[in-house]
Parts: sequence; C-alpha cells; structure tokens
Amino acid sequence: LAVEEAWERCGLEARGGYDLTTSRRSINLMMLDWSNRGLNMFLYTERTQLLTYGVGEYDLGEDVIDALEQTVQTPSTGTGGPTRYAITRVSISTQATRTNPETVGRPTEIYYNRGVDGVTAHIWPLPDGSTTYTLVYWVLRRIQDAGAYTNTGDFPFRFLPAFIAGLAFYIAQKKRTDDPALIDRLEADYEKTWLRAAEEDRERATLRLVTRGDAYR
Repeated sequence: LAVEEAWERCGLEARGGYDLTTSRRSINLMMLDWSNRGLNMFLYTERTQLLTYGVGEYDLGEDVIDALEQTVQTPSTGTGGPTRYAITRVSISTQATRTNPETVGRPTEIYYNRGVDGVTAHIWPLPDGSTTYTLVYWVLRRIQDAGAYTNTGDFPFRFLPAFIAGLAFYIAQKKRTDDPALIDRLEADYEKTWLRAAEEDRERATLRLVTRGDAYR
C-alpha cells in the first residue's frame, strides 16, 4: 500500500513486476540516506561484548554505524550486582601514538575505527586476568534493507508518512523527468515530513544543552 501511494503521488500506477523492483531499489537507497540523517532514536541498540585477556581489538558488526556510549562491566562479587565503569572514547591520534599499547589492566579508554565493513573497537589498557570484563555499549545501527515485498519496514509507524513522501520523490526522479516542478514539490514535501518525524524522535532527558550564539567572540 505504501508503494502504491508513492506512485500515485507521482501521477503513476505501479503495475508490473519491474515497478516493484525499482521501488525496492529506491527504498534501499533511501534507507541508506536515512542512516546519514542524524541520530535516529529508534536505531539505538544496547549490546555487550565479552572481553578477552590481552586482546584489545573487537569487531562490533557490519550493521553498526557508530557507537554512542560505553562502559566496562565487572561481575557481581556476591554482595551486590555487577559494577559498571565509564570508559572514555579517544581519537585516532591518541590511539596511534600510545607509548605503552601493550599495557594490561582494567580498560579505561576506547577508540572506534569506522571502516568499510563496520566498526571495530580498540580497548586500552588490554584486559587483565584479575576478573571478567564485559563491554556494554550503545550503538546506532543500520536500517535493514527492504527485503521481500511483504516485509514490515524497519522503522516506527510515525515515520510512515516520511517513508511514503521520500519514496514518491525517489520514484519521480526516475519516472517523471518530464515534470521538474513535480519533482521539486515532492522533494520539499519529503524534507518537511522527514523533519517533522525526526524532531519528534529525540532525547527526552530533563537536561538539554543549547549553544549560546554570543559565546564566541
């Protein structure tokens, strides 16, 4: 139904199998673009990684765009639950210029290498053998591809208007080159609808920091 609505906004009808194929291709490209449009709350995911003695490099997976927060957890001592320690994210400069990269101890710093095949975490100091360490981290994951035509979209219902508006714009770029004004109108509608959904999908914490315009003089 969403695909049919998008085609109708272009003044067209999706009739043949190729129309569905080209729609799916546009959906996949649009989902990649969504991954570049800021921090979408519905893509936040908590994950864990058991750390190994003396090993400092861990592959977080191909679906990870970036890591947002991280702690190192140690197991319960019998008098209470597990304990979590904050670790600091550092730059590539810090990671590359360490004078003692093989130091072992409780990890206190982490560098994320955002490569072509996903994100790799580099832990320092290397985990020692005094206890079991678990990296507990929050990631911004990639949106899943469209897949089969009957799949449910990998986004909350409130983003459905933005999805339809965006798909209509993508289809119009391919099928309605005869009407540049229509393409411009669909693009404007897409951006407006996306912005409305993205502004609702935001952090609800009590504290909110806003930059003062007169702070730089």
